[in-house]
Amino acid sequence: MKTQEYIDLDEKYGAHNYHPLPVVLSKAKGVKVIDPEGKEYFDFLSAYSAVNQGHLHPKIVKAVRDQLDRVTLTSRAFHNDKMGIFLKKLCEFTGYEMALPMNTGAEAVETAIKAARRWGVEVKGVQNGKQEIICMEDNFHGRTLAAISMSSDPDSTINYGPYAPGFIRVPYQDIKAIEKAVTPNTVAVILEPIQGEAGVVVPPEGYLKAVRALCDKNRMLFIADEVQTGFCRTGKRFAWEHENARPDIMCLGKALGGGVMPISAIVADHEVMKVFTPGTHGSTFGGNPLAGAVGIASLEVLEEGRLDENAERLGKIFRDEVAKIPCKKMVLVRGKGLLNAIVFEKGFEAWNVCLSLRDAGLLAKQTHGNIIRFAPPLVINEKELREAIAIIRTVLEKI
Repeated sequence: MKTQEYIDLDEKYGAHNYHPLPVVLSKAKGVKVIDPEGKEYFDFLSAYSAVNQGHLHPKIVKAVRDQLDRVTLTSRAFHNDKMGIFLKKLCEFTGYEMALPMNTGAEAVETAIKAARRWGVEVKGVQNGKQEIICMEDNFHGRTLAAISMSSDPDSTINYGPYAPGFIRVPYQDIKAIEKAVTPNTVAVILEPIQGEAGVVVPPEGYLKAVRALCDKNRMLFIADEVQTGFCRTGKRFAWEHENARPDIMCLGKALGGGVMPISAIVADHEVMKVFTPGTHGSTFGGNPLAGAVGIASLEVLEEGRLDENAERLGKIFRDEVAKIPCKKMVLVRGKGLLNAIVFEKGFEAWNVCLSLRDAGLLAKQTHGNIIRFAPPLVINEKELREAIAIIRTVLEKI
């Protein structure tokens, strides 16, 4: 079958809840993906940072194959011989005392919200039903009902009411707005250390540290959604490390699954995690032995490859070189590590640039109309990065 035939099948039988770039991917390896006709592309989206370790990393693939011959699912009704090892590895990698495994990033966010609300009642003493969580405008925490109840994006929320109560939304990067929103019922502040879906919005230096201090002052939990920014993407293991603003709860996902399956978790210290007791939260697939094997391998690849250092070094090259490209419509290049974006003039349609990049051999996706996010697998080397930058230059110089 050819590319258009696959697209036609998707359009006929699939719900139209996405607007994908018109390209079909049938093979992948490392930083490259291949369509049915055999054309290669640089992958500069990495499945929204779920493929930090590169496509089909041999260590991760081996972990999958080995575990498939043993056991893949037990449910949480029984112990398995991979979950504990995986959780220990995850806690050591993140620096937290405990972890609660789930499957998707949105589930991790939901778990963090439940943890914070229950902590608010049982530890802080807020009356149940009165708990409040402060969230940010232009956030993206997933597509579940609680997640969209925090959202300010009309496409995410239209006609899905009634929405979950208890969320107070304030402008991102505005510490005074958070301070003003605090009440005795506030149990947590949740934010992305860098807003990815909003267009790789990097807050000013000191913002995260100020949020941490405000939470300490008012006895609130600081929840960092690191689903997209975590696991070396921004040049540190986690984006909060740029300011040493350690959150009370981290939401993790995407790259934890090594690009082969959905794995997520929250991590926190015992003081927070103790609120969960048997029967109060769970997941049939969370912590399954296949996920455990994959998660261990995924973390080892990040460590052994020093992918945080690679992202830090190559990210600077990307931003410096792209900023030099003569393009009248380009306003700025921003980001950290290998999570970056080009911002074009307001009203400019970046979709057409993505089509031109596709034709030239590089895949990236626009967000909010005039912004393109660039996030290649972290295993990319300098030679490959410069080849990709040359493609971007060729396209932008024609605008």
